[in-house]
Amino acid sequence: MTLSLVILTSMILQVMATGLVTNTNQSAMFTRLQNRNASTGIDAVYYNPAGLTKLGNGFFVSLNNQTISQTKTVLTDFRFLNGVPREYVGDVSAPLYPGVYAAYNFGNLSLSAGFNPIGGGGGAKYKTGLPSFEMPISAIPASLTAAGIPTTQYSADIYFEGSSIYFGYQFNVAYKLNEQLSIGAGIRMVSANNTYKGSIENIMINPNRPGLGNGSPVLATNFFTSANKMFKDLAAGATKTSADINAAITAGILPSATPVTMFMATMSDADKANFTQMLGAAGYTDLTGLTVENVANILAGAVPVFNGTADVMAGNAAATQNTYADVEEKGTGFTPILSINYSPSDKFNFSLKYEFKTNLKLKTTVKDNKGAGIFKDGEEIVADMPAFLAIGAEVKPIERLSIAVTFNTFFDKKVDYSGRNKSGDKMIDRNYLEYGLGVEYGITEKFRLSAGWLGTNTGILPAYQNDQRFSSNSNSFGFGAAYRISPMIDINIGGQYSINAKYDKQYPYTNLLISSQFYNETYGKKTMIFAIGLDFYFAKKK
Repeated sequence: MTLSLVILTSMILQVMATGLVTNTNQSAMFTRLQNRNASTGIDAVYYNPAGLTKLGNGFFVSLNNQTISQTKTVLTDFRFLNGVPREYVGDVSAPLYPGVYAAYNFGNLSLSAGFNPIGGGGGAKYKTGLPSFEMPISAIPASLTAAGIPTTQYSADIYFEGSSIYFGYQFNVAYKLNEQLSIGAGIRMVSANNTYKGSIENIMINPNRPGLGNGSPVLATNFFTSANKMFKDLAAGATKTSADINAAITAGILPSATPVTMFMATMSDADKANFTQMLGAAGYTDLTGLTVENVANILAGAVPVFNGTADVMAGNAAATQNTYADVEEKGTGFTPILSINYSPSDKFNFSLKYEFKTNLKLKTTVKDNKGAGIFKDGEEIVADMPAFLAIGAEVKPIERLSIAVTFNTFFDKKVDYSGRNKSGDKMIDRNYLEYGLGVEYGITEKFRLSAGWLGTNTGILPAYQNDQRFSSNSNSFGFGAAYRISPMIDINIGGQYSINAKYDKQYPYTNLLISSQFYNETYGKKTMIFAIGLDFYFAKKK
């Protein structure tokens, strides 16, 4: 048995149902429409840099914030857990999720910059941990019972809190080749910061075996420490007793065929109790027919078993001590970006953006790692973000009505998502897809309403999924409104609800004496967002 604090290390804490590690919810206008790839507004700094040339000459600024709450659930029927089927709930919150954009256009040239959480963006709290934290603890009673130490209960205080933020600092240059076609290029610096804090404390069990426990709850580490001493004493006693008997036989003092019961009759009560305990621990409680020579051989053969068991108990004592982790991971990467915008007429706009793979390594700083040996101070973790292709179109069939569509594909198959584990298992079957439809209608010249839908299709394989990170197909629905406060200021307000399909995974009971059987886990996720944004136009838009 090996216990350690398992932490969310191989995946940043996503707060949106977009790419596996990439956020695309980057403006209040997106929240209410869900489709901004073909944007020619100020949020095109992120979605469609080449489209910024459609704004005309002047200076443009957009300030946005989203408040995000998410609930993650893990339902498991792992039989040893208390109260199965058992549901674990993680609350993810991001009260501040900013998006800041600015563009300056003059002539055919557009210069722009943006700041947003390109990945992560929230903090998760699991007040009772996760199944992978608790399962090794829950299996202790069954393991001890199978080893002849009846144990029926366990308890532990488990807590985990993690946060992740990948800030993106983006700069673009776009150029209008003619009235229909514009091109753009940009670079984004990604600054990543993950933090993990967790603990497993006060692991309690109730062993019931003479000399080790009476069925009352005790600290597991104290029990295993006592068991280690007991088996060391048994090994020492068996070594001495076997040697003494063989010496007596060799000297002719004790005939080898002497019944062990006759030999025991010469012992004191204390020596007889120790002798009986050693033979009982070696598996011999009925001594009928045994000779002293048999006993000497039995005890000599039991010595390495006793010593091995003592070592196991020492390991378990260390593994069940209070465990803590306080770890930070930081790193920086760069993302080249290319974009094209094509407008054959005032009624149609098409866009294409390609973001290259972001090579990103995170350096680990361990502040507290007592018992959680999975962290190594100074270790570098690969946390690359995939390249992705974004295609968008916007159509205006009649005045005041616009229809937008989106298609994104994230090239996940080119990224190693095995993280720290390096298991070698294939995790991605096909690239992640995102697609959607949004509609906006101008009720008046100043007031606009919008609604949109965005669907995702994940390409992960079961090896990727676990209670710490999981991905499934999702649907997001957005709605909201925009109001022109003045010719220079627009306000956008939006809400969004996202739900991921339930994902079921089956696991074997590894090394728990029932390896031919399986248990199941079901993963789920729901997200709610409220967004508000202010757009400032220091020039009249075309």
